[in-house]
Amino acid sequence: MSQTNFVDYVKVFLRSGSGGGGSTHFRREKFIPKGGPDGGNGGRGGHVILKGNEQLWTLLHLKYQKHIFAGNGVSGSGALSTGADGEDVVIEVPLGTVVKDGETGDEIMEITEHDEEKILMPGGRGGMGNAHFKTATHQTPRFSQPGEEGIEGWRVLELKLLADVGLVGFPNAGKSTLLSVVSAAKPKIADYAFTTLVPNLGIVSYRDNRSFVMADIPGIIEGAHEGKGLGLRFLRHIERNSMLLFMIPADSKDIQKEYAILVNELKLYNPELLDKRRILAISKADMLDEELIWEMKNEMPDIPYLFISSVAQQGITELKDLIWKVLNE
Repeated sequence: MSQTNFVDYVKVFLRSGSGGGGSTHFRREKFIPKGGPDGGNGGRGGHVILKGNEQLWTLLHLKYQKHIFAGNGVSGSGALSTGADGEDVVIEVPLGTVVKDGETGDEIMEITEHDEEKILMPGGRGGMGNAHFKTATHQTPRFSQPGEEGIEGWRVLELKLLADVGLVGFPNAGKSTLLSVVSAAKPKIADYAFTTLVPNLGIVSYRDNRSFVMADIPGIIEGAHEGKGLGLRFLRHIERNSMLLFMIPADSKDIQKEYAILVNELKLYNPELLDKRRILAISKADMLDEELIWEMKNEMPDIPYLFISSVAQQGITELKDLIWKVLNE
């Protein structure tokens, strides 16, 4: 995903179709001058439907399509003919898309499965024709029912990446390098902060043709929950991960402190994130000797941890084994 093509937030104006009006019609034929009411019903308005598509990774296709309208239903006609339904609009979205009300911010629905379809805005019902209102005591109703209006309004679509493992760490902790080593993903990598400006997904191959999905989330900084750095824009992607892999480089001045800051940012953003399973990888461990590693083990937080080096391929297999074990506990 290039930086310009990854869009995880769009606001669009949607309108479902109005229902067609019922017909006020009476049967008139050469030898049947008073044939009675035969007005048909109107067709329903088109729905606005959301559909999950596992091939999509971004909301880019909706960025420049700000107004999306479904078709209106056709009015009924004589001979009890029902009007055609309005054309539905199907909006395909990536898995993990959440829809919110554009004014209140309330969550309306989410799409998490391929080909899953949900009606976001139902079309208006078609009106009943006058034939529907005929009774034994009222045999010539000269009225019919109008169609129901469609629904319209602004909706916000947000993408929260669906991944088994989310990489959490400060900028330049080695997250992108790890993802590039264990998967076919090719994130931008450089030796400075905020190289990663968009989330990257990679499928990690495991033993016996098994695999899991890993997401490289742009680096967190202290104050991210308040929007500092890349802040709130990407913290939401962590919400959908099954487990979190914290990454802290071996040359960190204080591993315990860095870990505490990261955990605190997640807590302040959404306390439920702390319920996710966590493991810790000390990256860039190829610069450490055995004696230094032994000393650093006394500084580790109380979660499963490993020393790894993506560049030197050190501890990568053991890390995959640990991730698979935690994912399947």
